Amino acid sequence: MLEGKAVVEDTDMPAKMQAQAMSAASRALDRFDVLDCRSIAAHIKKEFDAIHGSGWQCVVGSSFGCFFTHSKGSFIYFRLESLRFLVFKGPAA
Repeated sequence: MLEGKAVVEDTDMPAKMQAQAMSAASRALDRFDVLDCRSIAAHIKKEFDAIHGSGWQCVVGSSFGCFFTHSKGSFIYFRLESLRFLVFKGPAA
């Protein structure tokens, strides 16, 4: 596992949830090829949906841009190895 090597770029998540996001990313990288960003993102999303309820989104890649709205306390952007991870929950309608 690669835990402890992630670098948080920006977040408003509680510390425990941040650790869960980075652990989920680490497990996904152990399970999938680093080039399979879609499977890595799906793995993290499914794990967060199971733990914290549905509505989570995850973007994984080496270079991407985005603009989004999220629920307060549910956003993290971090890097691990050569990839960047964005995990957030959309606002309730």
